[in-house]
Amino acid sequence: MGSYCFGIDVGGTTVKCGLFQTDGTLVDKWEIPTRTENKGENILPDVANAINLKLEEKKIDKADVEGVGIGIPGPINSKGEAACAVNLYWGFTPVAQILHDLTGLKAKAGNDANVAALGEAWKGAAAGAQNVILVTLGTGVGGGIIIDGKIVAGAHGAGGEIGHVTVVQDEKEACNCGNKGCLEQYASATGIVRVAGRMLAASEEDSTLRGLQNITAKDVLDAFKAGDTLAGRIMECVGGLLGSAIAGFAAVVDPEAIVIGGGVSKAGQPLIDCIQKHYIRHAFPSCKETPVKLAILGNDAGIYGAAKMVL
Repeated sequence: MGSYCFGIDVGGTTVKCGLFQTDGTLVDKWEIPTRTENKGENILPDVANAINLKLEEKKIDKADVEGVGIGIPGPINSKGEAACAVNLYWGFTPVAQILHDLTGLKAKAGNDANVAALGEAWKGAAAGAQNVILVTLGTGVGGGIIIDGKIVAGAHGAGGEIGHVTVVQDEKEACNCGNKGCLEQYASATGIVRVAGRMLAASEEDSTLRGLQNITAKDVLDAFKAGDTLAGRIMECVGGLLGSAIAGFAAVVDPEAIVIGGGVSKAGQPLIDCIQKHYIRHAFPSCKETPVKLAILGNDAGIYGAAKMVL
């Protein structure tokens, strides 16, 4: 049994790397650029090189390493194969196999949001919980579901795709996934801006948002926290869609905790309160008491979860 492991989180611009002891102690973390040119052919060799260099630097023998886990933005099946990863310009890629071949270490691969959920369940907001739903509100809406301490990946690696549950039946605009009315279209950072634009256009109501050029999600959330009534209505709409969608997932999973992460979650407790209020209204009675918590690992959730995946 090795006493170290690596957790790798591949993003569109940087790859976050963590060296851990197997008890979850973070020994070192660093980043390398994500080189997406030539269909991303350098990404996994760069990761392997970063691992090998770190082992040399720390004078750690490969025999003392339990393995390497890696999170990828896109669906990944149980064999650790990515069908595609659009942000990395990958087609079909057997991620775990390639990383094993390049490092000689045991390797596991998973979807980045699922892996982040595992991180929050292991060492984050839901530490010690065996059943957790994580919702990441960023550029998109990601999700991760942990049941009995394990990631629910599903048959196509699409388990926990919370952002793509239909929440509005008569939406005219298409989501990036091709469907219409997905949660991501309203509750992501870009979605909140969209809802704000529509509500501003549909009313004459006074709002601090009216004077702003290029409204951001942060502008909407700041106005909401400052008591702006139109921003309040925008967030009631967003919170209502989020709360009811999460209640639907909770009826399937019955989690010990629901964790909200991603850039939008920086809005803090007022956002949580808004979601929780609507969650309670829609949740099955046995699940109404389930706490909705802010993620605490931030950008490190991915490396923690990736490390945990291989243990």
